[in-house]
Amino acid sequence: MKKFELSEQSEPSLGVKIGTLAATVAAGWVAQKLIKVVWEKATGHDAPIDLDTDDIPLVQAITFAAVTGGVAVLARRLARQGVTKAVNRQAKHVSVV
Repeated sequence: MKKFELSEQSEPSLGVKIGTLAATVAAGWVAQKLIKVVWEKATGHDAPIDLDTDDIPLVQAITFAAVTGGVAVLARRLARQGVTKAVNRQAKHVSVV
């Protein structure tokens, strides 16, 4: 039985791409809700919606943008790694001809 692994050089299948997309959307939604709750508890203010408005101090807008961006990258990477591990786990049970 041949082991299938996604490497950096191999092209992911359509199933992996769709799975990664679905997992990324779900992880992004959860991350957005988590950021909102943590931001409100940490600052005592609602999470900013429009960072371009003059009502939000510049430092607060930059901080929120940096936190949101970092969490988005983390969520996307974890989603991709999770899908890849699931595919590899399933591939162990399927023989490749």
